[in-house]
Amino acid sequence: MITAFGAVLLVVGGGGLVSVKYFLNQLTSNIQTTSSVLDSAGLSNKAVAAGKMPEGAMNILMLGLDTRTGWEEKGELSRSDTMIILHITAKHDQAYMISIPRDTIVDIPADEELGFRGATEKINGAYANGSKDGKGWQGGAKLATKTVNKLTGIEFDGIVVIDFSGFKGILEAMGGVYMCVDKRMWSSHYLVNNGKIEYAHGADPKSPPKNALWFEKGCRNMKPWEALEFSRLRHSDNGDYDRQRHQQQLLRAMMKKATSSGVISNPTKVSKILAAAGTSLKMDTHGVAVTDFIFGMKGLAAGDLIPIKTNGGTFASVSGGEGVNDATRDLFKATAEDKLPAFLGRHPEMLISDPATS
Repeated sequence: MITAFGAVLLVVGGGGLVSVKYFLNQLTSNIQTTSSVLDSAGLSNKAVAAGKMPEGAMNILMLGLDTRTGWEEKGELSRSDTMIILHITAKHDQAYMISIPRDTIVDIPADEELGFRGATEKINGAYANGSKDGKGWQGGAKLATKTVNKLTGIEFDGIVVIDFSGFKGILEAMGGVYMCVDKRMWSSHYLVNNGKIEYAHGADPKSPPKNALWFEKGCRNMKPWEALEFSRLRHSDNGDYDRQRHQQQLLRAMMKKATSSGVISNPTKVSKILAAAGTSLKMDTHGVAVTDFIFGMKGLAAGDLIPIKTNGGTFASVSGGEGVNDATRDLFKATAEDKLPAFLGRHPEMLISDPATS
């Protein structure tokens, strides 16, 4: 998604070919790339040769990590707590966001190159298992992609990895976004002491403390930290499913602001946003030049990012975590077979209404 919104900034923002090339070079020069993820058997789109941009529909796996600054140096493991499949239609003018619940119990396949024997556990552990013992983000992305492919049957044209700190930097460069809170929820990461909002250190509480920070219903311009925290809220009847919905809402809000006149007409702001995006992005584009990959999504805009709910937007519990219901399996199958728009036409209940745009 970040690459898509970057493309919109560059192309919709205009300013001539020279400025477009300048901003593209700024964005892509800092992106870490690899081909080791999608080169693995069964992960890439078999209908498209390596190094070629798909002429038809595309599937991109986006992995959001819980990594913080300095973790990698300390050898601490990251989990991909956010996993979103971005299905882009054949005309490259619409994209559907499908979130995979982070607590989904799956078979994480063995990988001899990574020295991993396989396991059955929560899907957000796939990245951690792949990246440990010095295998880095490439190993993590590879095992996470193999796991998602096994669960969904979907082949991918691109992988995008971004960590918590990087996403925070992009929001700060944007100056916040307009968001709508549709239900009153509390934060487990912040407290209110003497009227001041402070970060809550220590264990993650399961019930709101007396001085909890509450997000009240209504629409407003959120500061960067507020928007990021809103996307992490999960203490509700629907738990992580509300969190997934908020994450998708945040991505749409970022896309909308990225294409607003207050951003695209400000070269300094565009430069800061793309610099923040570039330094935090890691990608596998299956041999396609990153600039070509980004331009391949230049037609997307905020209204074209369509959020989808899995498992009916609520729990499908199995022993030890979450499962996948039959309707979600059918959703995955339709996506893998490039029949998603027709499938959703028959199942409109899977579409999520975004309160910020409805």
